[in-house]
Amino acid sequence: MTDTIAALASGRPPAALAVIRLSGPAAFAVVRALAGRLPPPRRMSLCRLTDPAGTLLDSALVAVFPGPNSASGEDLAELHLHGGPAVISGVLAAVTAMPGVRLAEPGEYTRRAFANGRMDLAQVEGLADLVAAETASQRDQALALAGGALGRLAEDWRGRCLDVLSAAEAGLDFAEDEADVAERLDEAARQQLLAMADDLAALIADAARAARIRDGLTIAVTGAPNVGKSSLVNALAMRDVAIVTAIPGTTRDAIEVPIDLGGVAAVLIDTAGLRDTDDPVEAEGIARARRRAADADLVIAVASVDAPVWPEAPATRLLLVNKADLGVPASMPTDALVVSAITGHGLPDLRAWLTDWARSATRPGEPALLSHARHRAAFTAAEAALRDAADAPEPVLRAEALRAAAHAFGRIAGRVAVDDVLDRIFSRFCIGK
Repeated sequence: MTDTIAALASGRPPAALAVIRLSGPAAFAVVRALAGRLPPPRRMSLCRLTDPAGTLLDSALVAVFPGPNSASGEDLAELHLHGGPAVISGVLAAVTAMPGVRLAEPGEYTRRAFANGRMDLAQVEGLADLVAAETASQRDQALALAGGALGRLAEDWRGRCLDVLSAAEAGLDFAEDEADVAERLDEAARQQLLAMADDLAALIADAARAARIRDGLTIAVTGAPNVGKSSLVNALAMRDVAIVTAIPGTTRDAIEVPIDLGGVAAVLIDTAGLRDTDDPVEAEGIARARRRAADADLVIAVASVDAPVWPEAPATRLLLVNKADLGVPASMPTDALVVSAITGHGLPDLRAWLTDWARSATRPGEPALLSHARHRAAFTAAEAALRDAADAPEPVLRAEALRAAAHAFGRIAGRVAVDDVLDRIFSRFCIGK
């Protein structure tokens, strides 16, 4: 990589501070040209920055990080400026006017870190998740991934496969008069491979929980028209996101609202009222409501005090009786929660129930690393290869299956066969990261 890249690494101006990052062979030459000197490595130094004509651009804090021990693996510099648009544009113009310097593309700093061996591919994905994290559980999961936890796990599994592979290949060297030794090695390897495959299956089974932490739990709010579903969604979201009227059938399509349940991400889905109708548009909305409820992690079935018909649905995990401000029915299911979206009665209990349910569903304190489809696919392929190796009738076939398993684990860290996913992964990053 011969180009030196530059970009604003902080938020959109105006702001109190702005950070411009430079990475590449000309990074330090740019600092010398603007500041008149190169500050000591890894220390913030106050410098006056001027353009080639001698015009003062800013008084800034400058730090330089010699490669390969930098975030990108190259010579890297950071200019900590005042965050006004004129300051930023002036410095960027002066920087990119230097020979061999251009503006960075999205994710290019991190891509260079990957290319230079500073990060593995799973860490790159964790960093992208960290930038996008909105809840504490998403942050914790992303930090574990960005810290290399999955890469280390995959490398450990890859090493175990290679250990068994070396033993399998050693078994090929036994002569016919040592067939009993080879047979004992073969059976020991088979039992070891089956145990490894079972351990992998347990990890893969937990992948759904990891995906729920990363993508958020889904909660469908269903019920008959005018029981107050949209009012409840607005109350839980603490803002007006759904239209509320006295006209039945106001909600036609699903409305998704992200919420934070005690640090766990969730999405509330307000759905069309369930009833028989001849209106084709409303009928389609009702069909979509039923599909969303069938796919949701939780269904909140809403009834109301003025229409005490209790929904019967196997998927219902929480029955809610709304409009408690109109009074409480004499009889209702014992497991129902009674609330009022208008007065707020019962809403703290509802939020507490949902928070407990979300934490139970995701267990955020426990590691959950297989949050990406790519990771799940690699581990699934490795499990299948290990079972093939255990069932292989010949040592040669066993060795080949073990190589396939090791190859699958290598894809996690980006060691092998990942060119087809690189562009997709790095497209998630912003410019300057």
